[in-house]
Amino acid sequence: MEMQLLRRVTLFSGLKEEELEALAKVTARKAFHKHSVILLAEEEGNCLFIIQRGRVKVSILSEDGREMVLTILGDGEFFGEMSLLDGLPRSATVIALEDTEALMLRREDLLRLIERTPQIAIKLMAELTIRLRKTDQKIESLALLDVAGRIASAVLQLAADEGEETPEGLVIYNHPTQQLLANMTGTTRETVSRVLKRFCKEGYMASKGRNWIILREEELRRDFLF
Repeated sequence: MEMQLLRRVTLFSGLKEEELEALAKVTARKAFHKHSVILLAEEEGNCLFIIQRGRVKVSILSEDGREMVLTILGDGEFFGEMSLLDGLPRSATVIALEDTEALMLRREDLLRLIERTPQIAIKLMAELTIRLRKTDQKIESLALLDVAGRIASAVLQLAADEGEETPEGLVIYNHPTQQLLANMTGTTRETVSRVLKRFCKEGYMASKGRNWIILREEELRRDFLF
């Protein structure tokens, strides 16, 4: 099972079969219950985590104690890489949004692998660049967009990361709670509820149970982000 997961991780996609086997041998699997704190900001870190099943949120706390959710990660994605590279304490807190299983890779094993396979470092840099770009976009959104624009931006980012094209539209399965979306956009749950109802009423999206369906993606982007 570890081999199947490692093949799906972009970071390790260029490894040969014997290299994947060696990597699988030095990983350890760990389960986390829903709401469990997996990583805590400012703690020492020496492991990379690769999500096998489940979802987590990566967040920081403002000086006044408010949570700001930076991103949501799911199957095949990884976290904890920054402390492995610079040896500094964790920069964010990671909490399981549902029951989650992850593979853990120790810092010394990852660095040894990078020495043998330099292209992993290049792929890691590419992933860090993507994440930095998303963080820049979030900062820009918080600074320049009104609350409806920030919520539209977050919904569209979720659609880009997790959405699936269907005959009905672009579906985001098992969407985040309104409180989680509020923490992603720097607003309140009540405001999120009001804005989402507006989006649905005006035909930009629909809500069916735990799923959102983006019906007019380009119009949502044009009307609220530009």
